[in-house]
Amino acid sequence: MLWLWILIAVVVIAVVGGVISYNRFISQKNLIKDAWANIDTELKRRYDLIPNLVETVKGYAAHEKEVFEEVARARSMAAGATGSPASQAAAEGPLVAALGKLFAVAENYPDLKANQNFLELQRELTNTEDRLQTARRFYNANVREYNQRVKQFPSVLVANAFHFEEAEFFEVDEATREAGAPQVDFGTAGGSGATPPAGGDATPPPPADDVPEPPGQPTPPNPTG
Repeated sequence: MLWLWILIAVVVIAVVGGVISYNRFISQKNLIKDAWANIDTELKRRYDLIPNLVETVKGYAAHEKEVFEEVARARSMAAGATGSPASQAAAEGPLVAALGKLFAVAENYPDLKANQNFLELQRELTNTEDRLQTARRFYNANVREYNQRVKQFPSVLVANAFHFEEAEFFEVDEATREAGAPQVDFGTAGGSGATPPAGGDATPPPPADDVPEPPGQPTPPNPTG
């Protein structure tokens, strides 16, 4: 009789453990889904900023048609990559590279670099990139924890029984990750972008001795002598 109670206890523990493990899998999958939604939001924000950025640069460098077309093409491909996180990440590399070329063009136009609209768009893009990297790290951390449970015992039994498969990481290309958000040195806000001399000061005026004095009146004779 004792063995029957032991068997019942083992079955109850297994069922309770299975339910807990199953519910945790569901919770983790929902967390991954929410984390991906954050990435998707930041990606869409970046896609929305790019057309205004391109139009601003066009106002100063309309002849850089090839660069504008490359940015538009890369943006379209990235925005259309709505499949897996891996395919989305693969489409981000060309877009970041194209944006780098666009900002390189901006470096050749001091008036553009001082344009307040361009500066604001660049700041917004940089902030978006920072939030995107934070969202990517959060997403990948949740995927890593979930995938470990899919492969570990005894949770692997529940994963196999209910077909919980490993999730994909959102891994950006190494070169893209090292480059980070596109950055441009705009110099002093509102300035022309010119580089001051190494000493930091403007060229001083010539000494007073070098300036010829205007012709004056003859020196009057000394009345005393």
